[in-house]
Amino acid sequence: MTMDIVSRFAAHGGQQLVAKHTSRATGTEMTFAVYLPPQAEAGPRPVLWYLSGLTCTHANVMEKGEYRKAAAEAGIIVVCPDTSPRGEGVADDEAYDLGQGAGFYVDATQPPFSPHFKMRTYIEEELPEVVAANVPADLGRQGIFGHSMGGHGALTIALRHPERFASVSAFAPIVAPAQVPWGQKAFPAYLGGDTSRWRRHDAVALIEDGARVKDILVDQGEADNFLADQLKPELLAKACADAGIDLTLRMRPGYDHSYYFISTFMPDHIAWHAERLGV
Repeated sequence: MTMDIVSRFAAHGGQQLVAKHTSRATGTEMTFAVYLPPQAEAGPRPVLWYLSGLTCTHANVMEKGEYRKAAAEAGIIVVCPDTSPRGEGVADDEAYDLGQGAGFYVDATQPPFSPHFKMRTYIEEELPEVVAANVPADLGRQGIFGHSMGGHGALTIALRHPERFASVSAFAPIVAPAQVPWGQKAFPAYLGGDTSRWRRHDAVALIEDGARVKDILVDQGEADNFLADQLKPELLAKACADAGIDLTLRMRPGYDHSYYFISTFMPDHIAWHAERLGV
């Protein structure tokens, strides 16, 4: 459970770290970012996990997400993992939406992805162990959020583990991957053709099947070019309404799918989590 520090920068009174470790889940070296607010010097702090979208690494949100000021003020640790295993011998695809950079936060069962693509186990089990062993983290207080594919990951992980996560939010999430082209391409490649197995990795399906969280925050840009075909927030709105889940869905005129959008509303999301994490 050891990790090596790759880089360390002072930021807003705290420290922005990049770390790496050898993963037993993926069988590869994995890199992640962790921001330690200044309050972490005095003892354990709540943890907020951020899951990135297609093509991203830990670096995208670290460099463009603008979360540090709000995290420092709230005293929250922010952990940003990679989106997939990487390296020589790790399966890949020529397209951007499958293979390296596109793990979809599932444990693949199908070759050639099954040997290394164990992102569900990595995010849900292994990385928290690494963080707990090396960072002053209070894992009794955790929240999770993400963008696009990472929003899908955040929603599904929170719905599967409501006892673990006090808060969940997302920027432009893929809410029903089994019903849209991105998921209909990735899920057969990773999980096989049995669509009943896809439901544990689909937020709308999980809610339909009885999974519950207290509330969810979603921001969605109205100028997002993926909105109609890939994201379909109206499906989440209906599922939450039917299930009695308090969904705050904010449609943002003029905003697209980029980090210009994410960084604009990042402080709102940090504040949402801070309130529910008791800080």
